[in-house]
Amino acid sequence: MQHRTRIAVLGSALAVAAAGFAAPSALAVDGDLKIDKVTVNGGKPIELGTTAGKTFKVTVTATDDSGIDTADITLYGPNSHVALPQGAVKCEASSATTSACTGTFTLDPDTDFYDNTPAGGWYVDAMVTAKDIDSLLVEKAASFKVQRAAKLTANAAPEPIKKGKTLTITGALTRANWETHKYAAYGNQSATLEFKKKGATAYTAVKTVKADSRGNLKTTVKATVDGSFRYTFAGNSTTSAVKAAGDAVDVCSPT
Repeated sequence: MQHRTRIAVLGSALAVAAAGFAAPSALAVDGDLKIDKVTVNGGKPIELGTTAGKTFKVTVTATDDSGIDTADITLYGPNSHVALPQGAVKCEASSATTSACTGTFTLDPDTDFYDNTPAGGWYVDAMVTAKDIDSLLVEKAASFKVQRAAKLTANAAPEPIKKGKTLTITGALTRANWETHKYAAYGNQSATLEFKKKGATAYTAVKTVKADSRGNLKTTVKATVDGSFRYTFAGNSTTSAVKAAGDAVDVCSPT
C-alpha cells in the first residue's frame, strides 16, 4: 500500500484546541484519518518559577478506520525554543478506530532557559500514523501559554482599627526572572483589591489598583466591618494569575 502524508496548518483552530475542545467535526481530516483534538496540560497554562521544572502531558486524539499506530508531538515556543517528549509518545486505543496518544514533556527554567523570552504563546505540531500507514501532520494543532510564575502580597493596617477610620492596604507584585533565577518586581500592572466579610465564603471586588514601577500596590478604604482584604492579579500572556493571601482586619466600635 502506498504511504501518503497530508500536511495541514490550523492557525484558525488554535483558540479552540488550546482550551482542549474539538472543532465542530475534527481539527484535521485526510480521508478516514483525522485528528479530533489536542489537549495540553489539561487546558491549563504552564507556570514556571525560578528553578523547579514542570512535567506535563500533551494528548492527541485521532481516528482512522484501520486504527491508530503511532504519533509524534513537538512543541514550539518564542525565540525558536523547541521541546521534545521524554521517550516515545504512547497511544492507547479507546475503540478499534480511535486512540489517545500522549507525550510527556518537561520544561525547566534552570536548565532549558537562558532568559525570559520563552514566556508567551507556544504551539503544538502533531503527526499521527494509522495502521494502514497513512500519516497526517498538523502544524499548529493547538496553542498554549508558558508563563512566568507570579507572587502577590497584601497587608492591611492599622490593625485593629476603629469603624469609619481609614485603612491602608499595601502589597507587592513580583514574577519569576529566568535570567537571575529570582523573583523581581513586576511594575505598572493593575491588580484588584477584594474584600471578604467575616463569615462570608467569597471575596468581592472593591477597586482596581495600579502598581508603581517597582510593583508596589497601595490604596485606602474606610473600615466598616470585620473581614479580610487581598489583592488579585489576572495574569497575561507571559505571567501567571495570582491571588494574595487574605489579611484579616478587626474593626472596633468607634466608642
